[in-house]
Amino acid sequence: MPEKILIAIAWPYANADIHVGNLTGSHLPGDICARYHRLHGRSVLMVSGSDSHGTPITVKADSLGVSPLEIYQGYHARFLELFQKVGISYDLFTSTHTSNHFFISQLAFTTLKENGYLYTATEKQWYSTTQKRFLPDRYVEGTCYICGNPDARSDQCERCGNILEADKLIDPRSKIDGSTPILKETEHFYLDLSSLEPEIVSFLRSREPYWRPNVIRQSLGQILSEGLKARPITRDLDWGIPVPLEGWQGKCLYVWFEAVIGYLSATIEWSQLNGDEAAWRGWWVNPQSRTFYFIGKDNIPFHAVIWPAELIGFEEDIDRALGAADPKPLVLPYDVPANEFMNLEGRKISGSHNWAVWGLDFLERYDPDPLRYYLTTAMPETRDSDWDWEEFYQRNNNELVATWGNLINRVLAFTYKNWEGIIPEPGELRPSDEELLQTIRAGFDTVGEKIERVQLREALAEVMRLATEVNKYLDIHAPWFEIKTDKSEAAKSIYTAIQAIDWLKIMFSPFIPHISEGIHTILGYDAPIFGGFKTETVSDELGTHVALSYEPESCMAREGVNLWQPLSLEAGKPFNQPYPLVKKLDHSIVEEERARLGK
Repeated sequence: MPEKILIAIAWPYANADIHVGNLTGSHLPGDICARYHRLHGRSVLMVSGSDSHGTPITVKADSLGVSPLEIYQGYHARFLELFQKVGISYDLFTSTHTSNHFFISQLAFTTLKENGYLYTATEKQWYSTTQKRFLPDRYVEGTCYICGNPDARSDQCERCGNILEADKLIDPRSKIDGSTPILKETEHFYLDLSSLEPEIVSFLRSREPYWRPNVIRQSLGQILSEGLKARPITRDLDWGIPVPLEGWQGKCLYVWFEAVIGYLSATIEWSQLNGDEAAWRGWWVNPQSRTFYFIGKDNIPFHAVIWPAELIGFEEDIDRALGAADPKPLVLPYDVPANEFMNLEGRKISGSHNWAVWGLDFLERYDPDPLRYYLTTAMPETRDSDWDWEEFYQRNNNELVATWGNLINRVLAFTYKNWEGIIPEPGELRPSDEELLQTIRAGFDTVGEKIERVQLREALAEVMRLATEVNKYLDIHAPWFEIKTDKSEAAKSIYTAIQAIDWLKIMFSPFIPHISEGIHTILGYDAPIFGGFKTETVSDELGTHVALSYEPESCMAREGVNLWQPLSLEAGKPFNQPYPLVKKLDHSIVEEERARLGK
């Protein structure tokens, strides 16, 4: 039975468009890994959705004089458009504003309550006297009492990574209007993390050998130095999932609490949409499954500590409540490969100041794979990185075009012209031919090992290095000269080069799928490597929502079929007329794009 792989990607807030920092932080690395595991024939499910609730949505709605529902639906539609264009292959991209998610989130709440992991307390929280409402932690900023960062959020400091106690924040201010909030008493439910601390520490220690150091530091390291304290899981809000108890009107489940439950609810929704309501269990109660959570570093505590705490606290009861005859506990995260942040031209990305490269805007002028390629080369896996338009230009022209695009075009165009669109018969290969193919063949192992460890920058660099080896081989053999004296020798060189290209096409395909599909089509394959997308309107008690899903039918990368291996290319096979697959850019784009920033 194929291995089960769950790719869970952080839910983007539906109050702004997605920029390149969001893409390289979670959506793109998740997609690369999902495509890689599909090529292995594994049973892959990649889920996420629009985070539709919470104050960021209501603040945006208030500023525009519309309803929160309209804000969420507008940005959700733009998310779906972006993901289809850039090729983020979600098996299901849904939203938190669905009856299914409401039900699963409320079930999670009641299960934790019945299992004794929730309690109520009346404490002081920040209240805006100008807006007459309580402010979520992320909408109160001030000076961190641990490291002195003047722009810390009241729940967490991005500079030192510590989870903060909101009432200890120094010089607090409202992020909405800059006013000084006051502390006011309110009653809420709290998740008793301290009672779950031994199990969480044991879990984190088991992951310590292979999790990224920044993830361990912000999870296990902080627990060992500070211990775990209870966290509120409800808030005074009128837009969100209501607390499912009498007497708690006007209070909703805190957005961070219910959003992480979305990974489970989205899997259940996918199962329902595909006609097998129990299918979700293959990923969630199967100890052999591997679940990867792709997030930014600001979400590490919620995914490495709090979500595992919830999963432990559910025990077998979620599975039982959903009808399992043999209920089992839900699996804990296999890996949380959190990325650092991407900056822009040496400054922090700021949507409010339009200091950002917006995904949809970028795609109005450029193709998707140059974006995917550059974002992978600059992916902030171990430290903050920087989008630089000069570097984007150089990477596109000097690597994607010069190394890979030109290799494809010159070999296939030459072959199409001189062998009349037929892959030549090579006869017995020479030692130098075998040596090159052995070098490329080994890439399936070396590149695969890096992707398995979610070292995507290194993996892509290795594939490009192998493409360089093919160029070196061609520089030595020069079939365009060989053909003038011995066409059979040129046929060996050309067949060897096309075989190498065919293998590299697969290795490149998780990173730059559109170019790989182009090569695949030129080489005359009947079915595409990957599937396409469809959108579906789903109706429930809350109205309708549009879901995006990946369609694996009639493609080669499907469950049970291993394409991540050196499959032999058929000599004598006809192929289609080549065409340029990568565009060379003019240097003028650098200053043109820099001039757009901040406008």
